[in-house]
Amino acid sequence: MDRNDVYMIPTSIKEVKALGWDYIDVIIFTGDAFVDHPSFGTAVIARWLQKHGYRVAVVPQPNWRDDLRDFRKLGAPRLYFGVNSGAMDSMVNHYTAAKRLRSDDAYTPEGRAGQRPDYAVTVYTKILKQIYPDIPVVIGGIEASLRRFTHYDYWQDALKPSILVDSCADWLCYGMGERPMLELTRAIESGRNISDIRRIPQLGFRMDGKCRQKDAVILNSYERCCKDKKAFAENFHVIETYANMLSQPPLVEPVGDGYIQINPSYPVATEQEMDSFWDLPYTKQPHPRYKGKHIPAFEMIKFSINTHRGCFGGCNFCTIAAHQGKFIQSRSEKSILKEIAALNDLPGFAGNISDIGAPTANMYGMKGRDLNLCSKCRRKSCLFPSPCRNMDRSHQRLLKLYEEISKVKGIRHAYIGSGIRYDLFLDEKGFIDQTSYPYLRELILEHTSGRLKVAPEHTEDCVLKLMAKPSFRLFERLRLEFDNIVRSSGRKCELVPYFISGHPGCGMREMRRLASNPALRGLYMEQVQDFTPTPMTTSSVMFYTGLDPKNLDNVYVERDVEKKKQQKSFFFKRGK
Repeated sequence: MDRNDVYMIPTSIKEVKALGWDYIDVIIFTGDAFVDHPSFGTAVIARWLQKHGYRVAVVPQPNWRDDLRDFRKLGAPRLYFGVNSGAMDSMVNHYTAAKRLRSDDAYTPEGRAGQRPDYAVTVYTKILKQIYPDIPVVIGGIEASLRRFTHYDYWQDALKPSILVDSCADWLCYGMGERPMLELTRAIESGRNISDIRRIPQLGFRMDGKCRQKDAVILNSYERCCKDKKAFAENFHVIETYANMLSQPPLVEPVGDGYIQINPSYPVATEQEMDSFWDLPYTKQPHPRYKGKHIPAFEMIKFSINTHRGCFGGCNFCTIAAHQGKFIQSRSEKSILKEIAALNDLPGFAGNISDIGAPTANMYGMKGRDLNLCSKCRRKSCLFPSPCRNMDRSHQRLLKLYEEISKVKGIRHAYIGSGIRYDLFLDEKGFIDQTSYPYLRELILEHTSGRLKVAPEHTEDCVLKLMAKPSFRLFERLRLEFDNIVRSSGRKCELVPYFISGHPGCGMREMRRLASNPALRGLYMEQVQDFTPTPMTTSSVMFYTGLDPKNLDNVYVERDVEKKKQQKSFFFKRGK
């Protein structure tokens, strides 16, 4: 191999032989094309394990329809197989909110659809278990993470048990997997006692019999949840409450003649740990096997920079906190600036960064003023129903970071493509501190390419309450401040609001009020998404049960696909 291929992760037997390997420690099967970029979880885990001395290979988008040669081509790994569906749940990837098959796939070369199966994690794992019954299989990524407990599956319109049951995987790693996967890999390699391995944080597994662990919280069984929607809602409320706490117990959910155990997560990653996850030899390119082919998802993020993980917004329809965690885990400025400087070495980079952000771009560096209070807190959101007084919402550190980025040689523009939370710098009276106005002004004038996209999600407070989003009056205040800044600067810039139709609590009356709201006049209005119930969100539990899991109050739900479609189309008709 030439110098540029020294750190290439192999995907074929030819590439394995070129590296001179006579064995592979870990083989990862994934539903995505393999892109060696820190925005793709497969690359992160492969590079992280490689850094610690393990030989890792990746089999991207294996053919599950033929003689299964893709599952046999690299043989058996020395330690285990890893399996994920890719950067999305395979069902969300395949189907629209109207349950129609999508015609393309952004994570596949040339956007071709049909290159991964429905329920990819389960399909891949069953095949591997059939061919290599004695080799452990570890599942992870979005699909496994968000299906770790009993969950509502919108596409089958039914409750499904933990993905550990259907897939028959040995281990499940949920959330951001660097630390649990490294510890698990070392444990398997050293032959640690199985009961010892079962104590590793952030792992899930299935056991026969009854749980005898004294500190575990026992949930309602899968079977009871199937018979009683209230039991399912109660389960979710317990799961979500503990998932948003710094200190968590093991959670146990009985199923069949055994149970699923999900261990507590690792502590919040330190800044040094976060930097180490990015300080890896990513090529930041698709694997050479895709030479000359267009991968849409890569094109979107190839010149983007991720500053942190997590989100404390707590939106009821969002899965980010369930996967990345509520508490913000930030990289150091030094690490971010180092990555930005290196963009100049990438082919095609013309000085324009497409995004400096994360799930919520302006949460970088934010945390509670008194972490002792955070350690006792049971709130799902630090912003809803009102901002936590302990949360430091200053944008000073972020503004300083933007200033330093502007000084990096070769950088012309640094855009913010990720979402922002305007309730981090505004309340209904105006800006909350001395950094708020400077942040919004810089965001609009320096980091927006003509349109500032924000997500009020709805106009009606009855719906927004069920979404765990702030009152629409706050968006009205944002528009006022936005218009003032644009007018005084002489710049041309539009405010583009995003909305959700068909969410629990929303009917045609609410959509009619949304579409006719005077505060939206003159705005670009074709940004509405039909609500899709995805596993492990409060909104999906509401959709299935008709109950708010927090208090078990009844919630109106529009489940008819055609009527949900009418909600969305009505918005367009009224918005013209």
